[in-house]
Amino acid sequence: MHDITVQPTGCFFRPDSKRVLIRPFIPADDVKVRNIASRALALSDADIETQLGILREDFDSRHIDIGGCWLRNFEIVKHRAGLSDELSLSRKSYVGALFSGEYALESAALFNPSLVAHPDQSGVASGALRFVLSLRATGEGHISSIEFRSGVILADGSVQVDDVFPLVVAPEVKKNPTYRKQIFLHKLREMGFENDWSALVMESLGESFTHRDLSESIQAAAQRVDTQPREEERTMECLDWLARSNYEVHFSPDTVFSQRVIFPISANESNGIEDARFVRFEEEDGTAFYCATYTAYNGRAILPQFIETVDFVNFRVLTLNGSAVQNKGMALFPRRINGKFAMISRQDDENLFLMFSENLHFWNEPQFLRAPLYPWEFVKIGNCGSPIETEHGWLVITHGVGPMRRYCIGAMLLDLADPTQIIGCLERPLIEPKGNDREGYVPNVVYSCGGIIHQGKLILPYALSDTSSTIGIVDLDELTKAILSK
Repeated sequence: MHDITVQPTGCFFRPDSKRVLIRPFIPADDVKVRNIASRALALSDADIETQLGILREDFDSRHIDIGGCWLRNFEIVKHRAGLSDELSLSRKSYVGALFSGEYALESAALFNPSLVAHPDQSGVASGALRFVLSLRATGEGHISSIEFRSGVILADGSVQVDDVFPLVVAPEVKKNPTYRKQIFLHKLREMGFENDWSALVMESLGESFTHRDLSESIQAAAQRVDTQPREEERTMECLDWLARSNYEVHFSPDTVFSQRVIFPISANESNGIEDARFVRFEEEDGTAFYCATYTAYNGRAILPQFIETVDFVNFRVLTLNGSAVQNKGMALFPRRINGKFAMISRQDDENLFLMFSENLHFWNEPQFLRAPLYPWEFVKIGNCGSPIETEHGWLVITHGVGPMRRYCIGAMLLDLADPTQIIGCLERPLIEPKGNDREGYVPNVVYSCGGIIHQGKLILPYALSDTSSTIGIVDLDELTKAILSK
């Protein structure tokens, strides 16, 4: 079997430590918090203005709205510091600055990309396609977030990436998000908190309710029941955790894609949002939206989660539900199959599985699909993003781990009508780490979270040793023949 040609595009996405975001920088000890605040309040008004002037001269050019960031951090810390809302704007800003710090989002790595068609194709030349690329950015402490880039695949197959804006912005978190009662109840049941107290809380809520509605219902239920204090406390903690794990964020439409960063927000993703696999999902009536599975990591455990958007401006983040929501690497098919949603996954951290569901947010009963077959994947296999529909079958880009923890990219075809049936697999890697590409933060790794097909070509972004990323182009006919040649 001859090697398949992977045409380089010359597009590289390398980490830039100058792209920084402001994060809260707050001691865990409340005594220290109050000590810091009291030192600030001891300054005169003139001294406060002088210090703010020095800070703005030093940091203004690195952020779009540094004053707004300081005030948000003041709001986070004010109760712990025992501060009043009656403070002047300048004093609030200075206190907020004392509890702020810069975080270099991609100082360590910019990797594991996925690529989808842009929601706006207006003005694109004939035969070209505008795209959105998501990337996993990793900085100090190995905390990961989602970044975006945009560009155009031209009719001749070349790729142009839009200029990267140097300043980044975090989204505004919706203060009173809405929840779906059915999903909320199912997750409570999974977590073992389906009890009399949670039933009282949920019974007064509608099929769709807000965070404020939930808080009011919790307070009302607490006055109606006589339960063991610990049961009530644990159930309340679970309700709060679940609510905060399902949230909505919004970017200003005036921002460009490369400015937008989704940084960890909920407790279960506090140590990272990892490996988002975006896909454009089209319903049977022709309507479409974008969604991604990703791995939430809190420093101890991983949890697959789900993110939805139609415009990459407004995002809804949701917990996934069901006994099959385990391990890393869940990836949604881009349309229903025989009326059901379909997901490729790896429940056991070794083999590939398929799942089907009537509900996008509930997954159970995974079906075994494939075990490692070839030496380059003997340790384990997984997907490299959502399956891609072709006339010959569902094209699944895979990754295999072999000796010396070497990650390679492969491919296989599944039957269009029944994806539990494997049509064929590449016996040899499509892409493997070689030369300089094998050197990086985690050596000997090539990895992707999803590509697309355009004009008979597979446009595949992939990461290089968990450090940087690039885009390669593969002729679809050549790839298909190689898969079917066995």
